[in-house]
Formats: sequence, structure tokens, C-alpha cells
Amino acid sequence: MIFDYSYLILPLLIFLAKVADVTIGTIRLIFVAKGFKLLSPILGFFEVLIYLIAMGQIFSDMTNPWLYISYALGFAAGNYVGICLEEKLSIGKVMIRIVTQRDATELIENLKNENYNITAIDAKGKRGKVKLIFSVIDKKKLKNITKIINKTNPRAFYSIEDVRYAQDNGFMPQNKTLFQNTKFRFKKK
Repeated sequence: MIFDYSYLILPLLIFLAKVADVTIGTIRLIFVAKGFKLLSPILGFFEVLIYLIAMGQIFSDMTNPWLYISYALGFAAGNYVGICLEEKLSIGKVMIRIVTQRDATELIENLKNENYNITAIDAKGKRGKVKLIFSVIDKKKLKNITKIINKTNPRAFYSIEDVRYAQDNGFMPQNKTLFQNTKFRFKKK
């Protein structure tokens, strides 16, 4: 039995091309947000090249509905793969803000013992006194710090956001590999 190229192989190739195209696009957008000036355009080149090749194949046979379906499925799968890949890469820094309603002494000590640089502030919330704890960390260390929070103070509220740039004034530990692998820059006086 011979497979029909336009109804089996071509839709599969378009699906795979679209998965690659959207995955590269997702990673490219993350790199743009992180300020990777050289890598972002290179990824953009391949993203558009793959897109044009896939679209050329679709336009070559506009009557084949399997091409449209495979394109749409590839787009959806590419988003999923791109998000999963971004989670694995864990590029850059994040700011974690922790709000505790109970005594935060143990949590603060546990974070310090794990060499996290923190800033703790007494504040007032809706229900009374709270402690605000801030830290800028490598995204790769996010699971570890959330594990410490959940173990030490499981009712604490925390929020996390990406940090594009931070300036060191002597507070952050100097980790040479960190600065070589990211666009996280420090200005020295």
C-alpha cells in the first residue's frame, strides 16, 4: 500500500514545522523580554523561515483540509512545547514577595541559612500586623525557595514576577557563571 503524500506525510510535516515555528517564537519572545539582543534575531530568522515554508506548502494545495487541521494542531502543540521549554530553561531573575501573618522569624532564618538575600519589612495588612519579605533570585532557585516557604510558613502569601534588570550596590553575591549566562548586569561604582 502506498501512502498519499498530500494526505499523510505533508500534513505531518506541516504539523511538525508549526510546532517548531511556534516553539521558537515563544522562546524568542522570552529572550526579547530578557534583553538577549543577538540570540533573539537569530531565532526570529528561523521562526519566519519555517513559517514561510509551511505556508508555501499549504498554499500549494488549498483544497486539502488536513493541511489546515495539521497547521492549527501544530500551533496549539507549539504553544504547549514552548511554555514547557521555557519552564525548563529557567532563564533570568525573579522577584519574590512574601507576606506572612504569623511570626516570620523562622522563615527569615531559613531563607538566610540557604543564602538568600532578603529584605524584611514590618507592615500592616487588612487583619493586622504582617511581615513583607522581598528577594531577587535566580529563576532556577524558585522551586527551592517556595519549598522553604511552604514548609516553614505554609499560610504565607507570595507573588513572583520576572525581573529584567537589577543593579547591585554590594548586596548580591558575586556568582561569575550567573553573569556569563544571563543578561543580568551590575554597575560598579
